Amino acid sequence: MNIAIVYYSMYGHIRTMAQAAQQAASQVEGVSATLYRVPETLPEDVLAKMGALEASKAQAEVPLATPEVLAGADAVLFGTPTRFGNMTGQMRQFLDSTGGLWAKGALIGKAAGVFTSSATQHGGQESTILTFIPTLMHHGMVVVGLPYSFAGQMGVDEVMGGSPYGASTIAGGDGSRQPSERDLDGVRFQAKHLAQIAKKLAA
Repeated sequence: MNIAIVYYSMYGHIRTMAQAAQQAASQVEGVSATLYRVPETLPEDVLAKMGALEASKAQAEVPLATPEVLAGADAVLFGTPTRFGNMTGQMRQFLDSTGGLWAKGALIGKAAGVFTSSATQHGGQESTILTFIPTLMHHGMVVVGLPYSFAGQMGVDEVMGGSPYGASTIAGGDGSRQPSERDLDGVRFQAKHLAQIAKKLAA
């Protein structure tokens, strides 16, 4: 059982979440999880001006996502930062390259989920995941969120991400806040949940 974790991360927050998801999914018996990064569309000089060049180069060893990666996976967990309450342009461009898979029905019946990050608690985390889901539905995928059996999303004792739609984290306006342990627990739970559902669908 192969789980593809396909992500885009400009400053490293989503990458940290993706790594936690990979480790958690791989703990499910009979499951292997592999990280793939969505191709960058911004030139290096622009990334440098945005203070993101170092984080971008740090991901060079992660293989690039392709439509074939999705076709070969038993399930897919997507990770994207929030841009104006939606996915990043990099993730959108990647998804727009999967028309051939749609034409073949190659992703029908595969489990998929989404996790995200934003600068603030109310910076569009839920809308990012909700606007991602239609693409998954058009591909015929089975959407897997973060059920309330993950009790970590219920508290109000600290700043945290997470909703029934998927795991999330808050980066802070300057990007200085890293995913908390509770945020990481959320994406770990979602990754395991996705893997377990994928195994049931395969059976």
